[in-house]
Amino acid sequence: MVTVKRLALSRRCRQNCGHSNRIDSSEATHRFNQTFKSIEAKPNRSAKEKRAQQVRSSIPAMNRILATKAGSNVYRLRFPWRPFSNDAAPKLSSPTAGNPEKGSEAQQYDIAIVGGGMVGLALACSLASKPLTKHLNVAIVDSNPALGRKNFIKKDDLPDARPLHQDINAWRFVEQHRHAYFDKMQVWDYTGLSYAKYNARDADREVLGCVVENKVLLSSLLSHVQDMDFLKKIHPSRLTSMSILPNSSSSEVDSTSLMTALFTHGRLAKLELEDGSSLYAKLVVGADGGKSRVRELAGIRTTGWNYSQNAIICTVEHAVENHCAWQRFLPSGPLAVLPICDKFSNIVWTMTPKESSDFKSMTDDDFLKAVNHALYYGYGPHPTSGILGSSDLFSWLKGGISSSANDCFEIPPKVIKLASERMAFPLSLRHANDYASKRVVLIGDAAHTVHPLAGQGVNLGFGDASSLSSVISEGIAVGTDIGEVSLLKKYEADRKPANITMMAVLDGFQKAYSVDFGPLNILRAAAFHGAHHISPLKKSIISYASGEMRLPLFA
Repeated sequence: MVTVKRLALSRRCRQNCGHSNRIDSSEATHRFNQTFKSIEAKPNRSAKEKRAQQVRSSIPAMNRILATKAGSNVYRLRFPWRPFSNDAAPKLSSPTAGNPEKGSEAQQYDIAIVGGGMVGLALACSLASKPLTKHLNVAIVDSNPALGRKNFIKKDDLPDARPLHQDINAWRFVEQHRHAYFDKMQVWDYTGLSYAKYNARDADREVLGCVVENKVLLSSLLSHVQDMDFLKKIHPSRLTSMSILPNSSSSEVDSTSLMTALFTHGRLAKLELEDGSSLYAKLVVGADGGKSRVRELAGIRTTGWNYSQNAIICTVEHAVENHCAWQRFLPSGPLAVLPICDKFSNIVWTMTPKESSDFKSMTDDDFLKAVNHALYYGYGPHPTSGILGSSDLFSWLKGGISSSANDCFEIPPKVIKLASERMAFPLSLRHANDYASKRVVLIGDAAHTVHPLAGQGVNLGFGDASSLSSVISEGIAVGTDIGEVSLLKKYEADRKPANITMMAVLDGFQKAYSVDFGPLNILRAAAFHGAHHISPLKKSIISYASGEMRLPLFA
């Protein structure tokens, strides 16, 4: 009988105060008292009074529980903003954060990389490889349909016509596809006064570098990103607009619309895409090339000029295998022949816009004749071993390098077949006045475009990606918001001097070889001869050309 009465009392208590989070403590006390009065009015008052007294004694404890629940509900509604930290990274980078099927229509990310080319994917690879950044939730915005495929390289595809030099974290994927190591490099000009030749042994190396096709490197980077345990999502669309609001002085954010509130308080950037979707990110990385939409929307200006030159690029086939990188400076611009694989090489030929139009439209046979003419005796004779009749002018500066048959001038292998279409594009120099602004940072061609005569454009971009990932990692380590300008300016301070120096050197080369003037020709020949014979300078040039970013005389 006692057990039945206790159960009845328990049920009545639950009925009266079961929804504790919707009543306050005074109302709960009143309902308990009403229950106890009803119990006391019934027979067996002494036993029931005893039981009621026990329940009354539990009221203060229940009031504390009610207060705790009410406080926790209030805390869920309002909470203070805290800077990004590594401890919060796994929480902010939940798998549903970037999944439109499991989350809201607008998606939130830590970083949005606009541009899924080689430099953008290199940044994603670098972030995925660092302990403090591998938990970040990253969006890659690019309309290239190839990014949606696991492998877009076919074995029977002809080599592509866009070479790149760089050793990257995704190198194991590169080695599964076409690539070409070269152990020699020869440079000369049309005057025939001198030349410079570099061998891997001059710098105690097995090879000087490796040429990798654009699509091979892009596929390798994508495979590396997909192979990593890394939270990422590719948005196959284009950026149409970007909004970033000023910081708010308020320290609290309403959780009823968290992303919108953070955006309103200036703590997120909002990106709207061409397909109608939108996303939010703490940091937007512009890796979208020389005509960067991110740079335009961020209002970042550039300084530079257009060269009166176009570049024709294509793939050719030789009669024999080629393991040397060749470059000849002609009156209208340099002609570079770079090995890709087997008997194939890539050609980058700089010329005037009118010449590029003529060379692009001529027949394949006529184009091959023009290439062989430019590589052999066209425009001037082959160089000899000396300058001004004195082959030992710089012999006292040769250092540890001894002359041998390997240092003699070689004739490039003959081109016998055109293996791809010819493409032409204008050349320019552009440099962003700022690399970073609030929640926006630029890398690669979005920050700087250079003349292709040394093949260093994408290497500069890879340097940007590496530096930016390191700066982001350092910011996370100290709990800094990764979109703060003060943090991003550290990346700018690291990369801008190196990029400007490289741009100045390449621009100087372009201008020096655009003038056909007797005394200047002699000075250029002397520079070639010195680069060929001066041991410290030769080693520095090899390091520079192989992408180690060490300029001659400053290594």
